[in-house]
Amino acid sequence: MQIFPKTPKFWQITLILGVGVFAISMSAIFIRLTLEITGFHGVGFSLFLSASRLIIATFMLLPIWRGVRQTSISPKAFYYAGMAGLCLAFHIAFWISSLSFTSITAATTLVTTNPIWIAILSRFWFQEKLKKSTILGILIALLGGIAIALGGVQGESVSSQPLLGDILALIGAWFVSFYLLLGRESQRQGLSTSHYITIAYTIAAIALFPFPFFFGFGYLGYPLSVYFYVLLMAVFSQVIGHTTINWAVGRMSPVLVSLIILFEPVGSSILGYFVFGELPSSIVILGAIIILVGVAISIIGERKKT
Repeated sequence: MQIFPKTPKFWQITLILGVGVFAISMSAIFIRLTLEITGFHGVGFSLFLSASRLIIATFMLLPIWRGVRQTSISPKAFYYAGMAGLCLAFHIAFWISSLSFTSITAATTLVTTNPIWIAILSRFWFQEKLKKSTILGILIALLGGIAIALGGVQGESVSSQPLLGDILALIGAWFVSFYLLLGRESQRQGLSTSHYITIAYTIAAIALFPFPFFFGFGYLGYPLSVYFYVLLMAVFSQVIGHTTINWAVGRMSPVLVSLIILFEPVGSSILGYFVFGELPSSIVILGAIIILVGVAISIIGERKKT
């Protein structure tokens, strides 16, 4: 069954990517719900969530492994996929850990600062020259992101060590930048999106599996509701959300993809208000509008380019 269009138009890529970003926006909500159910706030439980999400996603993709084994592709494609998987593991681990120490809004905003890092890496790695409209869009969107981070929330339920949480989220942004670019290169070398994500998600799951034990956390003994939310994370945030982004990054500028991902903190903040009563301030709302303007400028410029 063909999930994505074979020769998608620009508006189709943007629309599908928007669905993926919304799916990823749910992740912070599912994570925060598990924190409230268990009362665990720290690295150990965060690593359990990170690894479990990837393990479930890997099992969901097991039927694809047969096709991967029969694929005659350049070894470089598998190398890039494996490295992307390791970056994904670190990205999820650092970002989920950040939600134990800072707000949903701050964590999701800082982890989506990747347009800066991707733009820099693309310039030196792929020698891609950015259009002036794209640079302008990045600057405007990032101003909106700063406004969201500084605006904070009212009724914030978790913000025990905000500086630590913010640093963890920023490190997560660095790793996701490498993850997206390595995934793009893997697909450029010949791997299909389905084969690429199967390898990357599996490597990430294997890499993270033992780490919860180092912090005294296992995989059994939690309330059933915790496993339910982990399942939702695997289905929506990983299989739907990340797969959509990986598909789009192979067909659209990774800088533009990362700019559209900036809507994740907007979506998470809105969901956070309805679920936890974390009310965005007027500055946060203004920041969301600024992000919209910045992304629109970049999309219009990219559209003219294509």
